[in-house]
Amino acid sequence: MDLRSTWILYRRELRSALRERSVVVNGILMPIFLYPVLLWAMFSALSFVQGLNDGMTSRVAFTSPPPSVHAAMVDSILAREAMERIGAPDGGAFLPLEPALAALHGGELDAVVTFDALPDSGSALPENMGVTVRFDRAETRSVTARDRIERAVEGYRSAWIDREADSRGMAQTQRNPFAIESEDVASSENVGTLLLGQMLSLFIVIMVALGCFMPSVDTTAGERERSTWETTLTVAAPRSSIIAAKYLSVATLGVVAGILNVLALFLSMGAVVKPLLADAGDITFTLPLLSIPVMIAGATVLALFFAAAMMLLASFARTFKDGQAMIQPVYWLVFLPLLLGNQTGRSLTPTVASIPVANVSMMIRDAINGIFLWPLILQTLLVTLATVAALLLVAQYVLRFEDFLLGSFDGSLWRFLRSRLSSSSSTPS
Repeated sequence: MDLRSTWILYRRELRSALRERSVVVNGILMPIFLYPVLLWAMFSALSFVQGLNDGMTSRVAFTSPPPSVHAAMVDSILAREAMERIGAPDGGAFLPLEPALAALHGGELDAVVTFDALPDSGSALPENMGVTVRFDRAETRSVTARDRIERAVEGYRSAWIDREADSRGMAQTQRNPFAIESEDVASSENVGTLLLGQMLSLFIVIMVALGCFMPSVDTTAGERERSTWETTLTVAAPRSSIIAAKYLSVATLGVVAGILNVLALFLSMGAVVKPLLADAGDITFTLPLLSIPVMIAGATVLALFFAAAMMLLASFARTFKDGQAMIQPVYWLVFLPLLLGNQTGRSLTPTVASIPVANVSMMIRDAINGIFLWPLILQTLLVTLATVAALLLVAQYVLRFEDFLLGSFDGSLWRFLRSRLSSSSSTPS
């Protein structure tokens, strides 16, 4: 392979790729503009839906009156905002249970409240009672009605218990013998790091694959469709230099997409997500400095892997559309990190470090969380590079056949290898 020819062809391939609108949009513009717009739209939609649910009027029916001592409980429930009482058709205040349940199933009611008297043996307080709230969990507004009723009953119950305790001379400390208090010890940096680790580790894989997707198809199947593949092979350079230049250009665009992904998402988290999560408390997004080279190394080996796998499959296609279909199996690998789960208590292990794509995602997440398992990081990089080397060896084997180079072979990589291996095994020695 001639390094000088490879360098010249590499620059030519990059210039050609940057002239393609699909490559620029998917590899450069999407990482820059996708995250701010997507995150803003997602959280705005969630806020909008939450606002609709909060402003929705809950239709509630009562099947029987509560004990006279707790008659105010009905008023406490109805006193909440956006609560509407539905009575009997004849004008009665209470609706029988069966018609109420039928109306609940039919969507005419959001919740049905029944007051139940407790047996004396079941309570130390003689005036205690139970409240049953029937709702339809398949309907959002019904779940909202249930939550509103439970909060109203909880408030009434707390006030009633306080009155009963006061009348019996019980001190405040005696009313809650098993009081539970919770204290969040996570700092704002811990919460921000958790969000970054979960999102960046997955999105880097997706965006690197997306950055390699279009260039790998355009530089192989796209050239065959434009009838420039044969012309490219006739330039005064070794075929190995031509293929290496194409491969390195695709990998470069994948790395660029990954780096832009990190920058865009990091800036979007602070500018877009933080204001929308203001109710969740103070959140600070920071990255350990040592995680940056780990992420760059991860994006680089991912780009080398996706570029090799996608170009190898797409090179057998005759049209751009067929090339896109042929490399879909490679793109499914981006879901491997999701299959492994996103548990915060799980870090890189020797087993996970041996699984391509998933190992890099886990390595990046650990680095963002300040966990640097250097032996496993080295294993991750070596496993990924070994996979890349295996793919390049397959590509080198395929390049030996003229019917592939000239485009006369009609089929996929799997069909090509099966036909060659079967013919070589049937050849007498």
